Amino acid sequence: MRRPRLLYIPFWATLVFLYAPIAVVVAMSFNSGDSAYTFEGFSLKWYGVLAANERVLDGLVNTLIVATGSTVLATVLGTLLAVGLARHTRSRTLDAVSLMPAVLPDLVLAIGLLMFYGLVQFTLGLTSVILGHAVFSMAFVAAVVRTRLTGADPSLEEASRDLGAGPVTTFVRVTLPQLAPGIVAGALLAFTLSLDEFVIAFFTIGNLEQTLPIVIYSMVRFGVEPQINALGTLLLLVSFTAVIIGQRMTRIGEARAQD
Repeated sequence: MRRPRLLYIPFWATLVFLYAPIAVVVAMSFNSGDSAYTFEGFSLKWYGVLAANERVLDGLVNTLIVATGSTVLATVLGTLLAVGLARHTRSRTLDAVSLMPAVLPDLVLAIGLLMFYGLVQFTLGLTSVILGHAVFSMAFVAAVVRTRLTGADPSLEEASRDLGAGPVTTFVRVTLPQLAPGIVAGALLAFTLSLDEFVIAFFTIGNLEQTLPIVIYSMVRFGVEPQINALGTLLLLVSFTAVIIGQRMTRIGEARAQD
């Protein structure tokens, strides 16, 4: 039975609504004119201007430091959390609590982190942002790794223990290789989330450093500059690349699980 063609109208309308603004940003990043809204010709000059902007470069360096540090912490803690919840502790309450940072509004989490840092007199800076992003991203990593755990064979771990391997050896040599695709996918997701996260960084970074999203926010408060389109295009490319790699790793893990 053929589906009515009218059913495709909402589908394509939604795609256009979602991706048309992104296409405009990408197209305008190659504009030769000084206007961010009028295309006057093809040029790469705004990428050159962006490369010479020291404020943007400093923000990029800070963002990469934060994203790398938070990804490492979130990946380690999220993986251990997923294994603990799936293999050792079965509790719906703990499941809900572990996912709480992912479903809480960023504003609530940011204010909570700021109050906690003030309570323990923790100095705000890149370290405080790394810890905040790790808390936020850890829930996503745990969810991805736990999904991978559902396809892992627990009998391999039991066989390892029966043959005399300890819990640590079994985890390192048996469990981790099975979870590797999910761990990589979770790490890429955590890196992407940290790369463009604004609210938590804005509340917890202090006054001395700025991450790239904060720099962008300060630049667009009084109007969009053409170089912002170039910067948005580069960030979009990084995000798409990370998502594609993450999906590829997930498919590899599913294929291995089926074999």
